[in-house]
Amino acid sequence: MRLVDAILPGFRTIRERPAGWLAAGAWLAMWGLVAIRFDRVTGTLVGGAWDDWVALAAILATLWLAQVYGGVGRPPSESRPPGQWALAWDAFRRHRPAMLGLTLVGALALIALLTPYLAPHDPAAQALDIVAGRFRPPTWEHPMGTDEFGRDVLSRVLYGGRVSLAIGTLAILIAVSLGSLVGSLAGYVRGWVDAVAMRTVDLLLSFPRLVLLITIVAFVTPSVFLITVVLGLTGWMATSRLVRGEVLSLREREFVQAARALGLSRSRILLRHVLPNAAGPIIVAATLGIGNTILVEASLSFLGMGVPPPAPTWGGMVADGKEALLTAPWITLFPGLAIVLTVMSFNLVGDGLRDALDPRALDRGGR
Repeated sequence: MRLVDAILPGFRTIRERPAGWLAAGAWLAMWGLVAIRFDRVTGTLVGGAWDDWVALAAILATLWLAQVYGGVGRPPSESRPPGQWALAWDAFRRHRPAMLGLTLVGALALIALLTPYLAPHDPAAQALDIVAGRFRPPTWEHPMGTDEFGRDVLSRVLYGGRVSLAIGTLAILIAVSLGSLVGSLAGYVRGWVDAVAMRTVDLLLSFPRLVLLITIVAFVTPSVFLITVVLGLTGWMATSRLVRGEVLSLREREFVQAARALGLSRSRILLRHVLPNAAGPIIVAATLGIGNTILVEASLSFLGMGVPPPAPTWGGMVADGKEALLTAPWITLFPGLAIVLTVMSFNLVGDGLRDALDPRALDRGGR
């Protein structure tokens, strides 16, 4: 252990923490990736593409975080009394399934950022001899086999993860932002604003989302940007109802009444006092919504109405392999497992956040 402590700065502190081995593993994995892909790293420094620079930045950020977590950075102060978010984080850490989900989400995000360094082949490159290279089972050269055009399934799964995670995250940001705006205005202003907003929400919720998406996409040319915006603009209604309910409860609290008595404007009260106290349910809804959005995007791609080829997507890969399900099941199996793992990870994190941000649970933890 003395030798390891000398090689890895701060490893003694890492070793004493519950998740220290994970930080140490990430530190070593990043240096191992740099050693294996050293030519790619030097090529990035000379004149790499933007995604190569993103991958290099992810490596440096991971190394820095592992070092800081290992005690090289300034240790956190223990004398300051814990606040509400500190109590929530402490409750979240005790939720083992949630921590497992958070670890998987972090690993998936890191893999998506490092895809240019991790992918063994070009995801769009076809075999020189398609007849001989198609439907090859998993081998050392192609760990997840090849598809009907001889393309490497592993590389396509990695690049497809970037598309799915990007669409899911950005679409939820749009949906949560729009839903929070509509819900907060409806709940705080009330009157005709509340009536018009909620009746609009009821009208939009009466349409099945997948049918509405197919109708919209049928009139335009699909793209990553368009799919992201459409998913965001069709997924804000549930968030608006949730935020409206929270704001209706918060607007009658004593601190809001005190702010009104001081003569603060509606916008200031809403932005500085009401919405921050409604952040917990919004965060939970956003986390759970990412997994659902990834499923919806995969459904659109499976139906051939999602991101157009040659861009790889998990849903599109599942659709590509459905005709060869008995002869080449790996084409469908691996992207399907990626979808299941990703959605399950976000759901575990969302469940943990829901329990950790429950005020009753925080009260029990604070006493």
